[in-house]
Amino acid sequence: MEAWVDISILGLMALTAIAIVMLRNLLAVVMLSGIYSLLAASIFVVMDAVDVAFTEAAVGAGISTMLFIGTLALTTRIEKKPAHTPVLPLIVVIITGAVLIFGTLDVAVYGDPLAPAMQDVAPYYLENTKKHAGIPNVVTAVLASYRGYDTLGEVVVIFTAGIGVILLLGSWRRGLPKIAPHKDDKA
Repeated sequence: MEAWVDISILGLMALTAIAIVMLRNLLAVVMLSGIYSLLAASIFVVMDAVDVAFTEAAVGAGISTMLFIGTLALTTRIEKKPAHTPVLPLIVVIITGAVLIFGTLDVAVYGDPLAPAMQDVAPYYLENTKKHAGIPNVVTAVLASYRGYDTLGEVVVIFTAGIGVILLLGSWRRGLPKIAPHKDDKA
């Protein structure tokens, strides 16, 4: 059953990516990018990586989408047709993808109990968490204590992105001259 969920989500991600490439309306592309990020967050939830899913949903679907919409408010909503065929970028993407796929051939199978992380790292955390961190929940101890700097980094990224969005969408308007209200508008 879980394999069908994975296949379904990955299929929807592929369809969304194809639609993003095909569309010229940038607002639709931004909306589909947000949907793609939510689908990626769903994959992370299925893989029991809820902290990564939260970050993907907050940054990928939330803050990035708001930033892109704010950018579209300052620019145009329709992408211009390229003057030439972008063959070189396509070749670079294909080569990069091939190298990344080649790099994953050596990775242990997901959930394999004989993987090196399951032989050394996981038993250490399970045995020593209560003693070292004083927290009975192993997941909380790993996120808050063992990986505290990583979690702090994720929070800083989200905070910085939020501040950047606020600055980009709010402060630039202060320097603009006030527009006189329309004669039909009542103050």
